Amino acid sequence: MKIKDFIAMSVVSCALVSAASAQVSRSLDQNKELHTQAQLKQLTREAHAPEQYQVLAAYYADQQKYFLQQAADEKTEWELRGQNVVGVLAKYPRPVDSAKYLYQSFVEKANEAGLRSAKYSQEGNATLTTAVQGHM
Repeated sequence: MKIKDFIAMSVVSCALVSAASAQVSRSLDQNKELHTQAQLKQLTREAHAPEQYQVLAAYYADQQKYFLQQAADEKTEWELRGQNVVGVLAKYPRPVDSAKYLYQSFVEKANEAGLRSAKYSQEGNATLTTAVQGHM
């Protein structure tokens, strides 16, 4: 009976992993042009067309969503660990402290990504406006 349970759990685990990887690959397909950090840096340096700025803005918007999701997950972990605080004699860093710092880090990264997304969106709009005015 235990072997059947093990096999069933293995099948469920594989299904969950494949579903998660499919979701990540769909997200990567949306930003095909930015597979590596080198490509991102190159596009950042060479961007001059509205479409390029839109790609950068979309990339950083996706990054912001990702970091916000990670922050939400870590906040849940922080709250769970906060229930098991031992006292003032606990060794530092306590698990609750680690979860708090990780949460704060994800929030900071999400804010940075949001600012970059807004920046590239504005630059794309400005470039588009300039191009339209130049053709008039």
